[in-house]
Amino acid sequence: MSSRVKVVRARYEKGVLRPLEPLELSEGEEVLVRIERLKEKEKIVEEFYGKRGPAPKELLDEFMLEAEAQ
Repeated sequence: MSSRVKVVRARYEKGVLRPLEPLELSEGEEVLVRIERLKEKEKIVEEFYGKRGPAPKELLDEFMLEAEAQ
């Protein structure tokens, strides 16, 4: 994986975080993990949805994830 930051969703199951998409990591590679509850982010998206004109919710979700990666 390049040095670029990537934000991925994960699910916590039986004591383990499982990413919901493939990760380009080497076996044994260490990474930093920041835990943010998705429900908190969804509240923010709902609050701002449509404030600057119509936009699909999926697009707002994508922008939110990209902004967090910066």
